[in-house]
Amino acid sequence: MRQMHLVGFLQAQNCTNFASSWRHPDSRSDFMNPDYYQEIGRILERGKFDLGFFDDRLSMPDRYGSDHHHTIEHGIRCVKMDPIVVLTMMAAATTRLGLGATASTTYFEPFHVARAFQTLDVMSGGRAAWNVVTALNDGEAANMGRDETMAHDTRYDRADEFVEAVLGHWDSWEEDALIVDKASGRFGDGRKVHRLDYKGQFLQTRGPFTVPRSPQGRPVLIQAGASARGKRFSAQWAELVFVGWTRIEEAKRDYREFKDLIASFGRDPDSVKVTTSCCPIVARTQAEAEDKAALIAKLPLEVDALSLLSEVMNFDFASKGLDEAFTDEEMAGISGLQAIRDRVVERTGKKNPTVRDFMVASGRGRPRMDMVGDAKFVADRLEEWFTTPACDGFVIQAPVCPGTYADFVEFVVPELQRRGLFRKEYTGGTLRDHIGSPKAARGAWRVKLPSAAE
Repeated sequence: MRQMHLVGFLQAQNCTNFASSWRHPDSRSDFMNPDYYQEIGRILERGKFDLGFFDDRLSMPDRYGSDHHHTIEHGIRCVKMDPIVVLTMMAAATTRLGLGATASTTYFEPFHVARAFQTLDVMSGGRAAWNVVTALNDGEAANMGRDETMAHDTRYDRADEFVEAVLGHWDSWEEDALIVDKASGRFGDGRKVHRLDYKGQFLQTRGPFTVPRSPQGRPVLIQAGASARGKRFSAQWAELVFVGWTRIEEAKRDYREFKDLIASFGRDPDSVKVTTSCCPIVARTQAEAEDKAALIAKLPLEVDALSLLSEVMNFDFASKGLDEAFTDEEMAGISGLQAIRDRVVERTGKKNPTVRDFMVASGRGRPRMDMVGDAKFVADRLEEWFTTPACDGFVIQAPVCPGTYADFVEFVVPELQRRGLFRKEYTGGTLRDHIGSPKAARGAWRVKLPSAAE
């Protein structure tokens, strides 16, 4: 029977993806303490989650009003520690949970990313995953010594080369290249470690690579591109895909179309798992869940949405009135996450939405909370999406940390297991075991690309 996949969404900072989560009275405040992340890891592993995943950006939100003071005053994702370092703390407290983190193809170098994630993969026994992103706002560009971010499609063109180079480095070592025989004095077989010598339009990197292969071969690739170009990138490279679908009929269509797009790249659509974000609020009874949701709904501030929209859209929302419409030029000039722009246009039916339209239609900074109830109610909703099918699993977002994860594991996971939709035990030790993917063979990622006509 087809099995559901579950991901815990995290950030190495004072809040989750919801800026208001740190304000909740039951959220832990010791986010600078390793035990904070280790407790989350233990909870997710107890619930047999596929992985805990850390989102990341290379700047704090400071686009709104061209200033960072509001970000720090209100705790709007102003702390951003290195997620890979934090993941090592989580890895030490778990034995099976997958460990995913974000790293940008726009500002890092392929050798650096390849070494960091392959080292994590080796040290964790084959549990690592790399979320491949293209940096999207000018704050990140400024921190990395650039005047502004690259054009949207150019970022993805560079990312294609970046992934090729990283995968090439990960393929450098053959499985039996290490010998480590003191009697013979041979450490390894030099003929089985290969230099990459990669040269592309944007990048070049030589090698030889310095980290042998892991128990799962190499880290799993995650991607979340939502624009047309981003979807093509995901279809070509990703093994686990994050989406933000909210309406089941639209999701059914998008799921089917995306699986067809994967097949057009010569890949098996079933080998790529598509997980959509959700924010379940669950308790022992419906009334208790509704009480929890009512408290959570009071926590977000208007400035949360305006600041986070400014960051992700790469546009200063303080420059316009709440009910002032965006001009055609402003809409065309948005260089950030274009999928949000397009979603707002679609949902409002307005070619030129207002700032308020963006706040309401995007839901930025506010938990969606469309799954509020007891275990049966939430499991029913998840089962409907999964069996339709509209997805292969879910990225669980937490407005209370770690309480939301603990509630989900206590109430919902046993119900999903009772229905035969989710594993009762891990069937292997690597992340690829969890997502039903065989150990990565060297060169297996090289597929026939569709022609321009296709």
